[in-house]
Amino acid sequence: MFIKIYPENPNQREIDKVVEALREGGLVIYPTDTVYAMGCDALNVRAVEKICQLKGIDLRKNNLSIICYDLSNISEYAKVSNTIFKLMRKNLPGPFTFILPTGSELPKIYKNKKEVGIRVPDNNIVRLLVKELGNPIMTTSIRDDDEVVEYTTDPELIYERYEDKVTIVIDGGYGSTEPSTVVNCITDDYEIVRQGKGILIV
Repeated sequence: MFIKIYPENPNQREIDKVVEALREGGLVIYPTDTVYAMGCDALNVRAVEKICQLKGIDLRKNNLSIICYDLSNISEYAKVSNTIFKLMRKNLPGPFTFILPTGSELPKIYKNKKEVGIRVPDNNIVRLLVKELGNPIMTTSIRDDDEVVEYTTDPELIYERYEDKVTIVIDGGYGSTEPSTVVNCITDDYEIVRQGKGILIV
């Protein structure tokens, strides 16, 4: 299914359709404040496994990332010190992935590497999906390094490529090509491990 949703004014009926698909274990492609991404209900292990298989993610080597609506219940999903919480609060919503120790509420599949990426993108569509779902969304960029740029920024081309692999592709306008800035916050001595779109405010 291909659904048009306007970021400035998301249509509630369309949001509900996507949330229903997520609740049923569906995979969805959506815009963020950086590149288009693929995701599912972060607490549905079977759906997470499906995405890992589709994207060739090796759970022994790769961290998984989740999108939260805001930082209000972050401690359920990640262990965060006061210092790092303040840093995140200054920079989110925004184009960042903060790597933190995995919290107790995430399923075992996230605990292989004991670390999880936390995103709160500055994008109304995906944040509204998370809010209505009531769970975080496990997220991974659809962009591969060798990918033709048009295929990862143009929603119609994304749909052409993934229509038989995912439940819904959301057209939220053209996507960016620049990824999020990744900040390792396993200790309070945080470190930028990938400089992307976000300029960290400290």
